[in-house]
Amino acid sequence: MDMAVVEMSRLQFALTAMYHFLFVPLTLGLSFMLVIMESIYVMTGKQVWRDTTRFWGKLFGINFVLGVATGITMEFQFGTNWSYFSHYVGDIFGAPLAIEGLMAFFLEATFVGLMFFGWDKLSKLGHLFVTFMVAIGSNLSALWILVANGWMQNPVGSFFNTDTMRMEVTDFMAVIMNPVAQAKFVHTVSAGYVTGAVFVLGVSSWYLLKGRFLPIARRGFVVAAAFGLAASLSVVVLGDESGYALTDNQKMKLASLEAMWETHPAPAGLTIVGIPDMEERKTHYEVQIPWVLGLISTRSLDGEVTGINDLVETAKVRIQRGILAYDALETLKADRANVEARAQFEEYRADLGYALLLKRFIAEPRAATAEHVEQAAWSTVPDVPVLFWVFRGMAGIGFFLIAFFGVAFWFASTRNFGHRTFLKAAVVVMPLPWLAAEMGWLLAEYGRQPWAVEGALPTFLAPSSLTMGQIWTTIIGFTLLYGVLAVIEVRLMLAAIRHGPDHTPPARDAGRPDTGPATGPATGGIAPLPAE
Repeated sequence: MDMAVVEMSRLQFALTAMYHFLFVPLTLGLSFMLVIMESIYVMTGKQVWRDTTRFWGKLFGINFVLGVATGITMEFQFGTNWSYFSHYVGDIFGAPLAIEGLMAFFLEATFVGLMFFGWDKLSKLGHLFVTFMVAIGSNLSALWILVANGWMQNPVGSFFNTDTMRMEVTDFMAVIMNPVAQAKFVHTVSAGYVTGAVFVLGVSSWYLLKGRFLPIARRGFVVAAAFGLAASLSVVVLGDESGYALTDNQKMKLASLEAMWETHPAPAGLTIVGIPDMEERKTHYEVQIPWVLGLISTRSLDGEVTGINDLVETAKVRIQRGILAYDALETLKADRANVEARAQFEEYRADLGYALLLKRFIAEPRAATAEHVEQAAWSTVPDVPVLFWVFRGMAGIGFFLIAFFGVAFWFASTRNFGHRTFLKAAVVVMPLPWLAAEMGWLLAEYGRQPWAVEGALPTFLAPSSLTMGQIWTTIIGFTLLYGVLAVIEVRLMLAAIRHGPDHTPPARDAGRPDTGPATGPATGGIAPLPAE
């Protein structure tokens, strides 16, 4: 496979995936915030909460449509750009995607129409149930997508079938309960909840600064502050769980994001800053906190975190063993009844994928020299500086948002909605959760390289047989199309925000200063929310 085609195929998929993921976190976050807001409306009967729910639901709908449109493109690419991947692991990888479409997406798509058009046709409880089902559908979609992605990171419950020359499922429950997939799911949806909370808090703060739609703005501020604080704390806790999952399943990714070249005595220290050097294979000017990495990664004082150099040595051994599996497999292709070859393959089958790494450097793995094995072993190391700094950027934003929501929660608890410096900051920080989410996906996918399926299928063997011209055509096409969609999305969202919430006719609460028409600006500046 031409490596230029491989890299351009990766670039195209990265661009479409990261563009799609601009919409997913906000969908996840807004869905459950709508449930909270509508639940308050059902319990209190206050019209202002109905107006609040409908307003944020309108923004949810605009974002939802773009998320669906860009997500469909993603699945098509497995057939158009990654056909060998689809052939090799499609029996496993396709199952969660099919379930996501049948169980989650259809559920979500069915109820989303009722959520938008059923306000005057359903009872309060009936409409709340519909909104809840939309939120459940959104999160189930994320679950099944991350089950598929988690299997690529840790291919449990499967084996390579020598008769079909493909990987097949042996234990679908193991695929579902994959610890990497479960950790990624809870961490990803929590990040989505943070994104939704930052968005609601930012827009509410803008209204408060402008003195517009104050009943809606204050309630949005309160819900976002509480929901965001809980979500931001959970992101850090569940991110720690993701790190723990790496210890057993993706040791090279863990060592690389920590720029840990040597195996240190347990418990290993956590590097806060440093300058990783891929050529010298060391980290310059590193500043460490003793013990922290060992405690996070192993949950113990004596658990060892293996360094990059030792993992490369392990890879060399696995490549040598993989060559034996590859040799036996080639024999079985010619003579499937060969008992000795069958026994040899079964003994070394777990390392077959490592022999395939050699195909990047030599056509026939069985003819590999020590130099080829060395090259293949070092190819298992991803770009350490990129992972090192991306992880620190993501973690830094995460801890900042905890503090940010802590301050927001204090203001919400004391009914202080007039701190203009904080309100301006809430508008400015709105892009941060999206940036952290994109960093998280970059860390997860870039850190998995050189594998399309960890330990089983190298990425350079996975693409379709395309030409550079074909890939450039689709990249340019997607860029133009998505650019137009981005402009439409932003214009629709800004127009909806400028227009503000629509006042709906049903009876309102009389005598309350902040339950008047939600579409009209309140007077008297930014007043506290009356106690309820």
